[in-house]
Amino acid sequence: MRKRDHNVFTNAASLLVCGLLAGVVVAAAAFPAVAMSGLAAKAGAETFGALPKELTVARAPQISYLLASDGKTPLATMYDENRRDVKLADISPFMQKAIVAAEDHDFYKHNGVDLNGVARAFVNNQSGTASQQGASTLTMQYVRLAIAYSATHPADVVAATEDTSARKLREMRYALQIDKEFSKDEILERYLNIASFGNGAYGVYAASQVYFGKSPKNLKIEEAALLAGMVKAPTTNDPTTRSGYPLALDRRNYVIENMVKINSITRQEADTAKAVKLVVKDKRTPNGCVATNQKDWGFFCDYFYRWWLGQETFGSTTYDRERRLKSGGYTIITTLDVQAQNGADRAVRKNLGVNSKAARMVAAIEPGTGRVRALSVNRNFKIDDPRKPQNKYSSDPKKARKKIRGNYPNTVNPLLSGGQGIAGYQAGSTFKMFTMVAALEKGIPLGYTINSPAVFKSDYIVEQNSPAACPGTHFYCPKNANPSMAGVHNMWSAFGSSVNTYFVPLEQQVGAENVIKAAQKLGITFRSSDDARRATKEGGANQWGAFTLGVSSTTPLELANAYATLAADGKYCEPIPVQQIKDPEGNKLDIANPRCEQRISTEVARAAVDAARCPVGDRSSVSRCAGATARNVRNIVGKPVAGKSGTTDSEKTSSLVAMTKQFAVAGIMADPDWAQTSQQMGHDEPTGINPAVYETLRDAMKGKPGVEFTAPSGKIINGDQRSIPNVKCQSVDSARAKLKDAGFDVVVSDNKVASDCQAGSVAGTSPNGRTIKGGVVTIEVSSGGGSTPGTTNTPGNPGNPPGRPPGRN
Repeated sequence: MRKRDHNVFTNAASLLVCGLLAGVVVAAAAFPAVAMSGLAAKAGAETFGALPKELTVARAPQISYLLASDGKTPLATMYDENRRDVKLADISPFMQKAIVAAEDHDFYKHNGVDLNGVARAFVNNQSGTASQQGASTLTMQYVRLAIAYSATHPADVVAATEDTSARKLREMRYALQIDKEFSKDEILERYLNIASFGNGAYGVYAASQVYFGKSPKNLKIEEAALLAGMVKAPTTNDPTTRSGYPLALDRRNYVIENMVKINSITRQEADTAKAVKLVVKDKRTPNGCVATNQKDWGFFCDYFYRWWLGQETFGSTTYDRERRLKSGGYTIITTLDVQAQNGADRAVRKNLGVNSKAARMVAAIEPGTGRVRALSVNRNFKIDDPRKPQNKYSSDPKKARKKIRGNYPNTVNPLLSGGQGIAGYQAGSTFKMFTMVAALEKGIPLGYTINSPAVFKSDYIVEQNSPAACPGTHFYCPKNANPSMAGVHNMWSAFGSSVNTYFVPLEQQVGAENVIKAAQKLGITFRSSDDARRATKEGGANQWGAFTLGVSSTTPLELANAYATLAADGKYCEPIPVQQIKDPEGNKLDIANPRCEQRISTEVARAAVDAARCPVGDRSSVSRCAGATARNVRNIVGKPVAGKSGTTDSEKTSSLVAMTKQFAVAGIMADPDWAQTSQQMGHDEPTGINPAVYETLRDAMKGKPGVEFTAPSGKIINGDQRSIPNVKCQSVDSARAKLKDAGFDVVVSDNKVASDCQAGSVAGTSPNGRTIKGGVVTIEVSSGGGSTPGTTNTPGNPGNPPGRPPGRN
């Protein structure tokens, strides 16, 4: 704050005269007969001198701007009042002169209070004439507005604007002090930034944008005069209305004439300006997530908004946080990647419009930072007008009978991130990843083999005779999507083909509760009360055998971030929608920094990703992939990829995760209105979830180099290797006993092979030589009459039996 030099005698005289005039004004208002008495003057001087001199000025509400991650592309604006403070140097000189001409000719001459004007107004107003005069200077008007904006109680706002002598006295006292502490230019700058110009425009910056679509620096004479003329009565002189247009035009011309009177412009300039036809744009600044720069970006904007409301840094209550966002004047660079977001918007709507009951939802997140790069769904982010609803009745028959409308085509519900009653959706076999991670953490290697039958009778207990139980029992009995999946599998082939009867016994071996913990470490939360209960010890977490098959609900954002944690070598980062926040002074807030921690060991993460390259048609670092449920992803993206698809019973939901080192994209297709939908959600068909995911990833990666995933190393690949005893030509029973004694899981093949051993004896084993400790060894039975077969499978790798189609899960 820069203090101005004033003559001490001038200030003293001003205070004395203002005090005497104040006494007269107060007395005239209450006791007209004694208004001119010495008693009134004395009382006024004493009252005026007792008024406080220091004015606390709070910053007026400022508009906050949201930008995309490039720091340039507008995303949205949020405000209570559309205002953006600007320096006087960035305001047209014509605007500066126009406001002085309109409101205070002697602004540069008086000390904050125009004594001649006060006296003149008093005499006029006591004369009984119809017209009343005011004597408020620009400085006094600024004081009035500053008091109102600094008020902490509604009564203070009323007191700042009520038409009383007491208010005038207070304004005078403060105006004298303000004029001492600030230069005239500083006062003018503050006034132009705080004044109201109507149509939701506060301050000259907003007014220039709303009425002329330009910066205040570029205002012409006629434009500046129009704006200056509006501050007296913004509603009455509104040029965007039929009744206000002629009044605004007259007022504009009046201000132009005054500009001539105070020698701000020449007569010729005035005549030229008055001849210009009054044209205004009435371009109100969009406000909130329902009015984003791109109409499809509303869901990302809403995710940001909800994130902000959850940050205690911005206030102790959600109300305080919202007020700070909408009045703090922040410049917020969000994490929205324009290229990725536009790709997602195209992909989710391709072949499936907003009127579909099925919601195709896609989230993209950056591994290693948690920055959310895209959120999209084939819905309009819009509040459905209850007077003229566009939304169809709910797809849930019970709700439809009650005439409850669904969430399509319009919704503002957080479908992609959860909350506000959205618990999420079942993501099917994408959850097998968490069983694999838990197993790897327990020291079980990728090459660990399990004989996976067509149906597996588990030790998990379910309801007697339920569809998931083995017939006549209460034991959970999962089966595969295709009977041909049965056989010996390791993690590469089981994950690639999505073999249920591999992952349920693996979950049983490592403990379902540990699989749940692995999911939680990767960021999976349990939003539904049923899921939250089942995930606890008291709720029977150790008996949740179906968890590995994705029966718990999640959201596309959570699922994307869980896989992104693995792509980042086990570093979990909290999802975040901002990468830089600056306050009006340009100071950066630390809250935009990534919040990360190592939750999974690097080797476990790399091993899990290596197996996850199989389902999407890529090659693992050790080339042991067999089977692929989404084989075309690698070719379409054209970069090293990993991921997993998932399907629930009767295909009520479908899902796919596909990731590179730079992006993890997760998509879930479901009916948010009715979890038990009768509609089948597809995968690789044009209306399915797969194209939405891999096309989003493809477009996000355009122009970016493919980065190879780091290969796992050491025992996590094949574990401890053990020699397989030579049981050739022995009886099957003897061979079985010998192999079990060596610590292997023994399987006898149903198919006989030609060998030089006696028919019915052991022709050999698969694998032979060496394999993983505790792994599966298959006894091959001789049919006789031939030579001993060679090894058809590499150690620890059962391969994929010829002709086996890829799994659907």
